[in-house]
This record gives sequence, structure tokens and C-alpha cells, in this order.
Amino acid sequence: MNKTVLFVSHKKAKCGVYEFGKSVTDVLQVSKNYQFIRVECSSLDDLQKAIAINVPAAIIYNYYPSVLPWVATRIGPKLYRNNIASIQIPQIGIIHEITQHIADTATNYKKKFILGGVSDLSNSLFDFYITPDPTLLLRNPFVYKTGRLIPSYQNDFPLPSKPVIGSFGFATPKKGFENIVRLVQQEFDEAVIRFNIPAADFGEDKDGAKARGIAEKCKALIVKPGVQIILTHDFLDARTMLDFLAKNTVNIFLYEHDATSGKGLSSAVDNAMAVQRPVAVSDAVMFRHIFDIDPSICVTKNNLKTIIQNGFAPLEKHYNEWNAENLLWEYERIMNAVFVKQRNKKLHRMGIIRTVESKLKRLLNTPDKSFTWLRDADNVTYDDMHVGGSLQYRPIRIPPNVSLNRILDNNARKLYAPAIDKITELVPKSVSIKIAEANVQQAFVFDTVYRYLCKYLNPKLLCVGSYEDTASMSLIKMGYSVEEIDPMINYSLQEYFTKPTTVKNSYDIIFSTSVIEHDPNDESFIKCISDLLAPSGVAVITCDYKDGWKPDEAKPDIDARFYTQHDLRDRLLPLMSNCYLVDEPQWDCPNPEFNYLGRYQYTFATFVVKKGDKEKTRIK
Repeated sequence: MNKTVLFVSHKKAKCGVYEFGKSVTDVLQVSKNYQFIRVECSSLDDLQKAIAINVPAAIIYNYYPSVLPWVATRIGPKLYRNNIASIQIPQIGIIHEITQHIADTATNYKKKFILGGVSDLSNSLFDFYITPDPTLLLRNPFVYKTGRLIPSYQNDFPLPSKPVIGSFGFATPKKGFENIVRLVQQEFDEAVIRFNIPAADFGEDKDGAKARGIAEKCKALIVKPGVQIILTHDFLDARTMLDFLAKNTVNIFLYEHDATSGKGLSSAVDNAMAVQRPVAVSDAVMFRHIFDIDPSICVTKNNLKTIIQNGFAPLEKHYNEWNAENLLWEYERIMNAVFVKQRNKKLHRMGIIRTVESKLKRLLNTPDKSFTWLRDADNVTYDDMHVGGSLQYRPIRIPPNVSLNRILDNNARKLYAPAIDKITELVPKSVSIKIAEANVQQAFVFDTVYRYLCKYLNPKLLCVGSYEDTASMSLIKMGYSVEEIDPMINYSLQEYFTKPTTVKNSYDIIFSTSVIEHDPNDESFIKCISDLLAPSGVAVITCDYKDGWKPDEAKPDIDARFYTQHDLRDRLLPLMSNCYLVDEPQWDCPNPEFNYLGRYQYTFATFVVKKGDKEKTRIK
């Protein structure tokens, strides 16, 4: 199989997009699974020559309309020609200015002519798309996302004797340099402010006039004799930029872009994190990927002195996650998925109405919304997920004759009613969109995980299928740390298992609510859970269940199967190395009580196993 992938960027320039592409390809070129070849093209002719020389299996474009203008050319008012539409191999465009709406409306029609403005090109030209935004919800099958790339850097500079507050960036609108000067003088009587504001090859400041104008405004704002400002306008290469940041006490970015700006993420923070010094930001949308840091590094929530005092520790989780090894893995898994989709591409037969709708959407360049059955929302949850200080819960006392491995029927709904009430109290908005009769699953998982928590010191928890999972949300709301994976927010379980930073045999509790029945390969799913569990770890799983069901019988389209006693006891459990059921299962259910869509009669079953030597103990 041909595994050559071209990575197309523009000629060297003083430009953030260029630096992004160079950093990414420096990582990709060490791949052992693909041959990523970086080419710099100034024209369609350059691209065609590169294709002829390298004969790639796919092409990735480091695309931004102003730096690769030859990819699509304007031929009339709100009309562009797609100059790469005839290229037959998979073409993947990186979207830098990404929002949830842009991702959701991305299309792969590969039309020769595109109606719309220049802002409509980034999500309309290619077969697939890559977005360097870890906050994105993956609702579009043509869109993939990666984490950020924090450069590798060893900071050997000593901490300054007095506060040194640094920042850098081009003189584009709303960078907030003046706000930094004001904030520093509000909090400090003595400090040094260091700004690097270079001219830019793209945009409206090639001569650096705007950069110098901002510098003069910042100088004029200095009113305290103990506050000094140092301004430079040289374009710093990657290493020199990191040295600049490493000499500061804190690096701060007070952009002013709100949610309506349509902006992607700022790469300035990636560089600032590389030097492992405190970072402070505004609440601008371009910093949304670090809003979850606790304690907050946002100046609207903590003052600058507190952010400096907290040090780099709040950023360490993201720092460890966004490294070169993980980024390479993400690009390789994206290429794997692209090639699988290309090989398995099928033409689906459609009725007359659906055919007309499809042609109209193609004409208007609007996406086919049939790609997801999930709700249309821009956030993982609309509940307030701040941890409550006095939240308490007492696990339900399980009657002596009742197993944890059981059917979640009406009797279970009565037994677990207090757990249902608790998750409703904790995350009411999320519970309100669920099917009421199915909430017993989340209640069971929440209660069972909670009752096991006391058996571990600093338990390590993993939720598989965390999107809209109210059990996981409730545990987080109560202050527990839960690692979450879900194809909608990051990875499938099998992908996560292969991630370089995933630690096998390390999770004390793994839980998954009604996910396994959607996975086409449930045997690899259950093996991954087994291999991720730590010794003495517990897995808590629920599934759609109908004992005696056969593969040729009816089931909901979203399910790959219903489970039976044979599946749980004889097919899946033996695949879980050194694992056993925590009690004798009670999976008999001749008359399932749950009805879905008025067509499917089934129920829910639980599957609770422990890893290690079998113990003759019972959880109370």
C-alpha cells in the first residue's frame, strides 16, 4: 500500500500559519507508518509537479485562503473555482479558523465552483478536514481534530529578581497589548513589561507601522516610575521566541475576541507553555482550550499575582498531553481512518425525495445532516459543572438477594430511585433530555462506581462513552477526577488504547453506560477494558439486553446487537484476562419492560467484573 502523504504549505514567510506547518511536519517526518513529505507550493503548477515526483496516496493542505490563494481562485462576486477538485486521491484541509459551526457545515462535495465568500472556502474544498482544536465536538464524519503541539524546550534561565511580564504577537486587531500595560500597573509598583510585536508578511502591516503604533500607545500608558516597558519588533525564529518567553516571570495574552469572532485557537499559548512558566489569558474565545484549567489562569477569575503564585502546576496536564508523540499518533490514526473510509466508500440507494434533497444540498453546498443522530448543541453539557463544596451521597443498600449483575427493570428503577434523584439534582439539564425509563442505567453506574470509590486511595477513573453521560458528569460535579473518552469529544476506546500516553493496567474503575452495544467490534472493546484495568480494578458496564436474541432479529438501527446471557457469560467474560464477575448474575428476563420507538421491546443488563484473584467477598 502506498503510504506517501504530501503536506502542502506556502513558501517561507513571517506568518503563524507557516510556523504551524513547519512545526507539524517536523513531527510527522519521524513517522514509521507513513512517509509525510513537506512541499512548499506557490502555484497549482508547483503542486502538480510535487504530485508527479512523489506520487502520494493523499495530500494534506496547511490551508488558509490568503497563504494558498491558488487552491481556489475568485472568478466573480461570491464565486470561486476549486482548482484541486479534479485530483482523485484523498485531499485533507487543515482549518485554522475553526468554530463548531464551521466544522459541522464542512462538506466533501469537491465541487468545481463554490458559491460564497472567502470565509466559505476552508470547509468546502476538500474530502476531509483536520482541526487543531481539542474542544471541538466531532459531529461531522469528514472532520477530525488533534490536540495542540507544545514545542520541546529546556528552560535554563533563572527566574527574574523582579516581576517580568511578557507577551508577543503580530499587530492584528484586538491583541490587547494596552490592556496588559494597564493590568500590570494595577497590580505592581515595580515590574518590567516585555513585548515583541513584529511586522507580518500577510495582512495589513508589512511595513510594521501598526506594530510601532501599538508600541507608542503602550509607552504612553506607563504612569508608574517603577514599571519599565521594553519593546522589540524583530521577527523571532522559533528558538529565539522560546528564549524570549523563557526569560519572563509570566507570559500573558489579553485578546479581546468574543464568541462571535469566528476565531480559531491561539498558538501563542502553545509557545508560552513550552517554557514552563506561568501563563495568564483573557476570557477571549481563542483560549477556550485552556478554560478548564484549575485553578484558572484567566485574569477575569484570578489576579495576575495569584496566577504567578500558582506557578506552572495548573498547566501540567495539558503540557503532558499536547506533545509531539501524541500529535504524530493523531495524524497517523486520522490517515488510517481516511484510507478506510475511501476503501469502504459506497453509493447508498435513496428514494426520490431523498435524492432530490441530496442534490439540492450539493447545489447549495450545505451538509447532509443525516450523519449524526446526536443532539444539535455546541457544548458537551449546559449544566453548571463547578464542583459543589457540600455535595454528599450515600450508596443504596443492596438487599441480600440482589446482585450487582442484574436486569435494570422496574424493580431496579424503584431501588435506584435515590440515585436517579441525585443525578437529577447534580445535572438537571442533561437528565432532562434523556429517556426517563433509561435513566436507571446512569443511576446504577453512578451508585456502583460511588460504592467502590472508598476501596481505593486516589482512585483513577475512566469513563468510556462520556458524551452526555450523566453518571460521569455527576461524579465530576462531586469533585472526582474522571478521564473521559468518546468518539464525539476525542477517541474511541480502541483508539485511546493505542495512544502513546495511555497507561495500561492502571485504572481502578472503568465505567461505560450503554455504549458497548453500539460498537461493531465488542470483543476488542471488552479486551481493551480488561487490559486497562489495574489489578483489583473494577469495570461497571450496562448494555441493551434481550435474552435469546439472534442477529437476524429486529433491533434499533443505532445498536449493533442486543446482549444475551450467553454473550455476557460465555463470549465476553472469557476475553477479559484474569477478570471475574463480582457476584452471581441475575440475568433472567422473559418479559422485558422497556419499549423504544414503539417498535423494540427489550431491557438493560449490568456487567460488573473485577480484575485479579477471585475473592469470596460481597459488596454491601
